[in-house]
Amino acid sequence: MDLRALLPVILLTLALSACGGAAPTPTAPSPPWPPTPSASFALTSAAFEPEGPIPERYGHFRDDVSPPLAWESPPQGTRSLVLFLEDWDAPGGLFVRWVLYDIPPTASGLPEGVPRDPELSDGSRQGKNSAGSLGYIGPYPPPGETHRYTFVLYALDTRLDLPAGVTREQVLKAMEGHVLAQATLVGTYRSVQP
Repeated sequence: MDLRALLPVILLTLALSACGGAAPTPTAPSPPWPPTPSASFALTSAAFEPEGPIPERYGHFRDDVSPPLAWESPPQGTRSLVLFLEDWDAPGGLFVRWVLYDIPPTASGLPEGVPRDPELSDGSRQGKNSAGSLGYIGPYPPPGETHRYTFVLYALDTRLDLPAGVTREQVLKAMEGHVLAQATLVGTYRSVQP
């Protein structure tokens, strides 16, 4: 038997063994900039503590309304804010649950139950979540699982002026070179079925 004919098979077997037997699962891109630390720029919610459980009512199979959020001390020069809600524990990788951008720099928070309108009364615009719809979509991890949900707020030195309905990736691309600071708030949610 000619061993040279088997060489491609041997190399492929070795490559698969090195990465655990399968090709690595692709994930959604992270922002193309390092987070800017800012001790004063903070994101909180009156509904849950940082790293604490998000109340059931905010889940997809309950009232499916967004929780109230508040922030303080965006850096000087902030012209707009961007908010994402991300589930990095989702079975297929990142699941984006909320994309909201062009939030006015004078805003200090969001009320509970932000409507799913393409454009809000203050000029903020909503993008598509991973389910393909506009606005907030509440947590619903698989049965028996608890996922961590990350609200990420970015302060930008510009307005993006993107149309409503764009994706997280399109917002990230438009944000490049304009991020002044970021603040995060993480909550957990255990599956609750209807």
